[in-house]
Amino acid sequence: MQVLRATFPASAIKSYPDVFYVEYFAASDDTPGGDLFFFDYGVVACWGLDSAQEASVIRTLARQAAGTPVDAGEMEVDQFQFNYSSLEKPHIQNDTVTLHRKAARDHQVKLAISYALAQSTKLSLHERRVTEMVLETKHLPESLARTGKVALSPETIAKLIGKVFIQKAAVNLLSSVLDTPEFFWRAPDSFQALYERICEYLELEERVEVLNARFAVLQEMLDMLRDHENNHHNARLEWIVIWLIVVEVVVGVLEVLGLFGLVGSEK
Repeated sequence: MQVLRATFPASAIKSYPDVFYVEYFAASDDTPGGDLFFFDYGVVACWGLDSAQEASVIRTLARQAAGTPVDAGEMEVDQFQFNYSSLEKPHIQNDTVTLHRKAARDHQVKLAISYALAQSTKLSLHERRVTEMVLETKHLPESLARTGKVALSPETIAKLIGKVFIQKAAVNLLSSVLDTPEFFWRAPDSFQALYERICEYLELEERVEVLNARFAVLQEMLDMLRDHENNHHNARLEWIVIWLIVVEVVVGVLEVLGLFGLVGSEK
């Protein structure tokens, strides 16, 4: 918030639950205004800005305001078109958002849509991370089926289990982000209906279910590998114990034979 106040006049900034709105530039009769929405969970929604302006916002404002910014390689960008119509109600189709001309200067309509878009973008980041983990580990069950062995140390398996746990915890925390925002508790019903239509278009619920299913598969596979490694380790310990017992028996037999003078050096 301090970064925004140092950059824009106070009249251009408004606070909503989980988000700050900034009027980047005012609308005119011929040109829609530029609007920015800075979400607490690290997403920025830009409306009416060109690519250079968007890059400037991300490079300066967003990075300064972010508490723990993601790496550049993990930055997720979703692009949608938007236009205005005098006849159609607000909706989204083919990645194009249509707004009624009466709402051209109403940033809250864009906010209702931006909530869903921001949630989708945040979810996409976790989807990418989980996909990378699936690709990283997909050869393990194949190797186990082909050779009966997995070329991973117990430490490496433990690290993979830790990575899965961290991502699963992050997605569980994400569930609060994916809930219906508090803004709609007091907003007109039409705003929440618009938000729900955008969520349905972006298939948020289905994507969360798929993400949780991938976590379940990963967890089950890593548990299987850990059990396999533990069983292999236990088998080694059992053979060590068996050979120790054999050695102890042999030594005992030799001692008994030695007592009867059957074994030992002759004098």
